Amino acid sequence: MMTKWWRSVVPPTKLERDLALQSVLSAFATGSFLTGTAVFFTQIVGLSGAQVGLGMSIAAAVTLALSIPLGRLTDVVGAKTLWVISALVEAALYLAWPLASGFAAFVVLLAVLASVETAGRSARNVYRIEVFPRETRVRAMAYQRAARNVGYTLGAGTAGVALGIGTREAIIAVPLITAALLVVNAVMISFLPAIHRAPPQETGSEVHVTPAAFKNVGFVVLALCNGVLASNQVLLNVVVPLWLVEQTDAPRTLLAWLFGTNTVLAVLLQVRASRGAETVAGSLRAVRLSGWAFVLSCIVISLTHETVGWVSIVLIWIGHITITGAELWQSASDWGFTSELSDPRRLGDYQGVWGLGYQIEPIIFPALYTFLALTWGTTGWIVIAVIAVTAAVVSHPAARAAQRHLERHTAPVTVSTA
Repeated sequence: MMTKWWRSVVPPTKLERDLALQSVLSAFATGSFLTGTAVFFTQIVGLSGAQVGLGMSIAAAVTLALSIPLGRLTDVVGAKTLWVISALVEAALYLAWPLASGFAAFVVLLAVLASVETAGRSARNVYRIEVFPRETRVRAMAYQRAARNVGYTLGAGTAGVALGIGTREAIIAVPLITAALLVVNAVMISFLPAIHRAPPQETGSEVHVTPAAFKNVGFVVLALCNGVLASNQVLLNVVVPLWLVEQTDAPRTLLAWLFGTNTVLAVLLQVRASRGAETVAGSLRAVRLSGWAFVLSCIVISLTHETVGWVSIVLIWIGHITITGAELWQSASDWGFTSELSDPRRLGDYQGVWGLGYQIEPIIFPALYTFLALTWGTTGWIVIAVIAVTAAVVSHPAARAAQRHLERHTAPVTVSTA
């Protein structure tokens, strides 16, 4: 039993372990700052809550507009190179945060940081696709995501200590610690194996060029569907906490236990949930499971408006666990789709398109889901469930269309590590 548990947590190969360790460090860095974001921006930069929200919306709009160009940058610069550069630039930007003053500086810094993070994420994802063989790719990504959950927890704990101290110096230390960790992160990435791509194939005197990712309509639609299913994070982090506080009699202290349960389950079960998602068919199966778990969560949590006492607590807990299931299966399908349905000559371009779904998700769903659940009650939860089911259903023809597009337009490509 102990051996099985150990295998579910610790990756079997050195490269997988190295990338998992890098994931812990990276998430530790960003998690520490994310936890203290509101306090830092209001107490140190001197902004109002409304200004912080507006600035984040502007940054989200900028990264949405730049998603595809930043993805394509990976194809030009190279995944590992861009990943290292992004980590170093991120570190420099975090060092600049204590110097920021006023709304304009805040917006510029936040937009640039969000863009650099997007470029780095695209480069990281392309590197993971290129460096791992097809049969171990999804498993490796699952281990890394489990590791990131550990890192975010460590980062939140570190930020919690700083916020607990509460002095200006302690709060300013948070972005400085983040910057230092990101420098170490960049060094760690630089020691990962290099990727050597084969040159473009030539037909006669012409180089074989495949269509841009946005011309793969099936893949674009699939990316948007994935963004909808990824809105399970909005339920976890926004809607359920607000619902618990405003619509149920459950104690607020339950929130800490819910988030703790989510983290533990993500660490222990992400690899298991990802098994079988190495193919398009397996990824679609994960989409169906994610959709059903999403729907079950909506049904169970909607009931707690009428329940009392321990019944409310148990139902909310069950609902939160099923949302976690939706999260784990959605992540597994994500990795399978991007691995199997991306043009190997345009991996960065395809990552840029895939990121559109994730960038639209925080713009649309926090406000939409909050309105539906808290204003419409049970009816609102039904609408949320229907949105998830629709995305899961549409994913199937979209994935098949994306697959047919690749079969028509792509040629074999090889990569090697050294």
